[in-house]
Amino acid sequence: MKRGDDMLTSEMVKEAALSAGADLVGIGDMARFEGVPAEMDPRAIFPEARTVIGMAFRIPRGVQQGIEQGTQFYQYPSMAYGGINEIFAPAVLYHVGKMIEDHGYEAAVYRNTGARGVVSDMDGSPGNTLSPEEQIEVNEQAKNKAAHHRSVQFTRPAREGGVAPDLQFHFRLAAVACGLGEMGWSKMFLTPEFGPLQRVAFIFTDAPLEPDPMYSGPPICRRCMACVRECPGQCLSRTESITVHVGGKKCEWGRLDEWKCYAFYTHGGRKFNPFVPREVWDANENGDLNLLEGKCAANEAEIMKVYGALEKYFPSWVGYNMAKCGGCIRACVSMLEKKGGCMEHRFRRPLRTGKAWVMDR
Repeated sequence: MKRGDDMLTSEMVKEAALSAGADLVGIGDMARFEGVPAEMDPRAIFPEARTVIGMAFRIPRGVQQGIEQGTQFYQYPSMAYGGINEIFAPAVLYHVGKMIEDHGYEAAVYRNTGARGVVSDMDGSPGNTLSPEEQIEVNEQAKNKAAHHRSVQFTRPAREGGVAPDLQFHFRLAAVACGLGEMGWSKMFLTPEFGPLQRVAFIFTDAPLEPDPMYSGPPICRRCMACVRECPGQCLSRTESITVHVGGKKCEWGRLDEWKCYAFYTHGGRKFNPFVPREVWDANENGDLNLLEGKCAANEAEIMKVYGALEKYFPSWVGYNMAKCGGCIRACVSMLEKKGGCMEHRFRRPLRTGKAWVMDR
């Protein structure tokens, strides 16, 4: 195919992405990643790239409604994780990438993924941190296969002075670099259009596109601490925070115990998991549920015990984690829908119409 000779513009890229199904599109200058740790610097993926294109795909609020009502949990991991990450977003990346290539430029597409980097996508630590849900599958059904980790297990740089593949960058901060929104106290990425309800994907290109400004509108996060209050595992600090700067913009969020969050997100805990009988919690055989019962610190070994004890009660056929929580997301949406919040007028009916449910056990 002959290269198109007309100039490729930011407007053309955005129009292509939106028409293909993206809900939001932002364009950032690669220089905004200056200062990022080398093992997470996306500039190493395609050093000639001048521009990053960020696309946001909305999470239907209805998949949270089922968790809010305590009636339907499976649609969140299958539609809002699996559907977006595996089907909807890659199709848009493919479409926009072809358009960029047809104008003679490179399009390095990067879909939402995990466990691909030299450091753990859980807590940023080097080494072989496990992916419990996949490890269970390995242990039970494929003992001859290598364990699935939260990082690439034996990766090494392919050339002197390079970064070990597969480089994985911070998706939420990259979305900030594209001008799409800001970080909330919950460590979730927030946009003025959808609050915390989106996932993102990216294209790196050598096309000299005009970047969007960093988001500078009214603060999206209200610092209401609803995310802290409604976390079933109390995984998020009210007082301690992490601060970084992206393209000169300050990004701050509450310090999160990622491993503990992982455990409660996937299994909810005694009062937030209707799939596990009360007697299982009461028995707590071999202390396997100590993490969820607040009797020990969160780490890989304890999370493996939780998975081993509870995995059978809620099959995860979609291949994504067994979502039971969504507490911080639902708390955030319910606050942003109140007067003065960025989602105040998005829906005719609020997500939350009464008190959040909790099981009396």
